Amino acid sequence: MTDERTGLPADNIGDSVTNPARSNYTSPTNIGGYLWSTVVARHLGIISPQESLRRITQTLTTMRDAVHHVPSGMYFNWYDEATGAVRYVDPDGTRPITPFVSSVDNAWFACALMVVRNAEPRARALADLLLNRMNFKYYYNPAARSGGLMRGGFFETPPPDEATDKGNHAGVGPDVYYRKFHYDTCNTEARIAGYVGFALNQVPHTQYFATYRTFPDTCDWSWVEQKPKGVHRTYLGLDVFEGTYEYRGMRLVPSWGGDMFESLMPDLFVPEATWAPRSWGINHPLTVRAQIEHGLDDAKYGYWGFSPASNPKGGYSVYGVDAIGMDPTGYPSDLEGTNYDAGFEGCREGTNPNPTYGDGVVTPHAAFLAMAYAPRQAIENLSKIENTLHAYGAGGFYDSVATKSGLIAKRYLALDQAMVMGAIGNVFGNDLVRRNFASRTVEQRIRPLIAMEQFESGDA
Repeated sequence: MTDERTGLPADNIGDSVTNPARSNYTSPTNIGGYLWSTVVARHLGIISPQESLRRITQTLTTMRDAVHHVPSGMYFNWYDEATGAVRYVDPDGTRPITPFVSSVDNAWFACALMVVRNAEPRARALADLLLNRMNFKYYYNPAARSGGLMRGGFFETPPPDEATDKGNHAGVGPDVYYRKFHYDTCNTEARIAGYVGFALNQVPHTQYFATYRTFPDTCDWSWVEQKPKGVHRTYLGLDVFEGTYEYRGMRLVPSWGGDMFESLMPDLFVPEATWAPRSWGINHPLTVRAQIEHGLDDAKYGYWGFSPASNPKGGYSVYGVDAIGMDPTGYPSDLEGTNYDAGFEGCREGTNPNPTYGDGVVTPHAAFLAMAYAPRQAIENLSKIENTLHAYGAGGFYDSVATKSGLIAKRYLALDQAMVMGAIGNVFGNDLVRRNFASRTVEQRIRPLIAMEQFESGDA
């Protein structure tokens, strides 16, 4: 997947690994994923220590010299993996774009730098050079809700087709042009940006509790998937509604789409279940259990593992367990896009409380993410995906497969492969990724914060 001159991985390739058709674009997330995957590959003996150092140094050198937003030290969303140049045309190659600076994409890249600097001391100076110039204060808006929220990102120059907020939260360099949305829910992959901000001592801890566990339980919010139940607690002077959703006798804090990636990708780096046993330590196993029971017992696909991935019919789609997501239109678990809607008790009648599911779509990376919490079930599931559905090629597991028709998305995505490698590193390498991310200072800045919270997750 990776260009031999730049050390940058393509966003995706087709099914051939001997003559790869690369995507011609990559992102900070993809590049970060390649870096932590290289660390795991060295630890497992797949590549030599010298090969690991060569690869990491090559990639970091390219990124050191790449065009980026200099005042913040942040990278733009899309680069050409063959040249390292910023792309000014969208990934589809169909329209011009104004380069965007994403909080979440840069957070995943920062995570990789934090892993590399501890796992590969010979590359530490180079990793620190890139990390030390990154300022996540650029994304933190103290005026958004009580406690402040992280923005989705900003443009260096105003885009012609989008309204923006001009400003500069960091107070360093010229004003930038912020996208108007903030990340306002907790159980989503975007929480990694807050974690990195805490780890670097750039974002105040109140940001964590400013995000919603669920939206409020009033009819004003009845457009979401179901009515939450919970209690109010106070942390750092902020009122937090500890809301939960119900599914198959479980109560859990939902993600937006009910997918594995939102809930469990940050856990590859921050050992959330260990550091926060009364919140994530309960919620993560329940999320995995809900995914397993949905695939095997509810929808009866015979397989499980639902997360955004390639659509077996072409393109990219979102998949999840709709019932444990807040999105009212749902992240479906099948090709048909079946929507679950039980209504919002006392405010709105459900439109489809007892759905009939069709051709389920499972993605192997979801099972790998679950492996820390359900190892036997994950390995059994992956074995069936490989041996019965034959969704396995020369480069490993293909990106997704439809369980009824057997239709396979025969391509490899850098992000999804990186989640696979990160999970393998933690499960088979004694928390390799987490250990190298979480230095003593990082632990001191994150663990006490998330340890204080108590979710209302558990059996209903």
